[in-house]
Amino acid sequence: MKILLVDDSRTIRNIQKNILGRLGYEDIAEAADGVEGIEKLNSENPGLILLDWNMPNMDGITFLKTIRAEGNTTPVIMCTTEAEKSRVVQAIQSGANNYVVKPFSTDTMAEKIEQTLSRVGTSA
Repeated sequence: MKILLVDDSRTIRNIQKNILGRLGYEDIAEAADGVEGIEKLNSENPGLILLDWNMPNMDGITFLKTIRAEGNTTPVIMCTTEAEKSRVVQAIQSGANNYVVKPFSTDTMAEKIEQTLSRVGTSA
């Protein structure tokens, strides 16, 4: 399964790739903001998106609302430093399938991916 990482921090994307690699996910596409994320979503057809909240050009919530309005149902896990309950609620209401607060461990990411894919009926 291909995973799309949408985060403006190259360091965070590298950390995510490292964690995903440990979990057996090798097919990974990357985008540095929401605008590039939409382009990659359309060209790469990922099975899962890990999405940051705060990015230039297009933030994660705008990205999420845009793809959901277009009818895209790709599972999305918000991976962000935004830990306030109101932010979690906003992300879920905007179409996120799950939410994880940075920094996160390999075990936490494995759990979130498993939860998300089982909820949407997709297998890893």
